[in-house]
Amino acid sequence: MSSQSASLIPQLRQASRQMVRELGFMQATLAATDYPPSAVHALLEIGQGHALTAGDLVTLLGLEKSSVSRLVRKLVEAGEICELAHEQDARSKKLQLSARGRQTLEGIDHFAQTQVAAALAHLSAEQQRSASAGIADYARALRAVRLGEAPEQLACGTIARGYRPGVIGRIAEMHARYYAALAGFGQPFESLVAADMAELMGRLHNPRNEVWVALQGERIIGSIAIDGEGEGGEAILRCFILDDAARGQGLGRRLLAEALAFCDQWGFAATRLWTFKGLDAARALYEEQGFVLVQEQVGEQWGATVTEQCFVRPGVELCSRY
Repeated sequence: MSSQSASLIPQLRQASRQMVRELGFMQATLAATDYPPSAVHALLEIGQGHALTAGDLVTLLGLEKSSVSRLVRKLVEAGEICELAHEQDARSKKLQLSARGRQTLEGIDHFAQTQVAAALAHLSAEQQRSASAGIADYARALRAVRLGEAPEQLACGTIARGYRPGVIGRIAEMHARYYAALAGFGQPFESLVAADMAELMGRLHNPRNEVWVALQGERIIGSIAIDGEGEGGEAILRCFILDDAARGQGLGRRLLAEALAFCDQWGFAATRLWTFKGLDAARALYEEQGFVLVQEQVGEQWGATVTEQCFVRPGVELCSRY
């Protein structure tokens, strides 16, 4: 450990303790509910709609299997969740929020959004960006330690938020190389991506817009962006791309998670994206995160004839109504 890292430990410990206290984790119940923190976190994870099992919660929450079993049983008895048959594994049951559970989750989300928004109001725009990126990196590192992942696994790619020199050209280059090989797109497509990104980067002063990059050292190896000025209070997910050498490392999933967490924080009515038919790996990621195909049409705007597809993910407030 370097002397610089050692000097940060007391500060991080103090900040961690203070966050735990200020967020209410020292209390018997959390987020204006009658439930302890473990139950609140379970409801939040189940409410993401990823068909979790009790075994999934063991990993996500870092609790013993017996503790999770008791927790699930209590939530079922309270009418907050229900257990469904698992299509692929007869020994497991999928967990799903009940109508009461969705109402409880709506209250939790409202409480948390209000709490975080009030804290962000005390920070400048730059401080908000730094806090979000720093906390996310620190949380990932803590999780990696708990799961026994080697530091090299984290070093394969880090996620950074916000504009950095060269990002527009690098995003255009990654798109151009990938889609030229995959679909035969040429100069018109590369120019379109570069122009779109340049336009969006000029609006990053609006905190509802953001860009994230995956880095290997200082080299950009992936990107994703959110345009938060869509019609009807929607966000537009844009420029989601990975360098060929960065695929298969989980970076795409991490980038998408960062962008969607940002969308949930802002409470957009929905998140919309346009892609085209045939990108099965990307589609699987989108559907895993709750996106639904809502429209298909033949288009040529990208330099070749493709079947364009529009996917939409309802916002947190909309999800809580179903």
